Amino acid sequence: MKVILVNGSPHKNGSTARALEEVEKTLAEEGIETENFWIGNQPISGCIGCYACSTNGKCVLNDIVNDFVEKAKTADGFIFGTSVHYAAMTGALTSFMDRVFYSASSSGNAKIFKHKPASSVIVARRAGTTATYDQINKYFGINQMPIISSRYWNMVHGRDADDLEEDEEGLQTMRILARNMAYFLKCIEAGKEKGIEKPKGEKTILTNFVRKYNR
Repeated sequence: MKVILVNGSPHKNGSTARALEEVEKTLAEEGIETENFWIGNQPISGCIGCYACSTNGKCVLNDIVNDFVEKAKTADGFIFGTSVHYAAMTGALTSFMDRVFYSASSSGNAKIFKHKPASSVIVARRAGTTATYDQINKYFGINQMPIISSRYWNMVHGRDADDLEEDEEGLQTMRILARNMAYFLKCIEAGKEKGIEKPKGEKTILTNFVRKYNR
């Protein structure tokens, strides 16, 4: 069982990395393999709405997004970490996740994330954490991914990695999050061994909220 830890901060070894490190150490104690994936600090384009991924199975902008989607095919769970920029996740991570999840919901990749547990880790000096927590979780909710929680919202406070050491409750929240993720993955594995199948799918129904009417 493997969990990919995504660092969405422009700082490879900053506060977000420290929070994810706490998660990683606890997952290792639970026997869960991990892989770190830093999105880097170079510009990442947003989705251009070309719909090419619906036919060729990957984003037409061939960059780190496609690299991650390939790695995601072998993962059993995901944790996306971000620092807070203006009460939201970083702009680069927003572009990254928009394209990752849109291309992964295309015909060729539809099962990459479906039914795989996911979680978010939010790091901020002070505020904007809950808004960012809600923002990231929406990606999981629309892709039928179980959302793993902790004893508190998944956040740690501090300007830098050293500051995070002072937030003992935040680091504890990370450890509990990791144990909950490990527990859920083990439950899935046990279910497979007992022959429990994934939920039956249905053909997608799309409706439009816009209706013409006469007063």
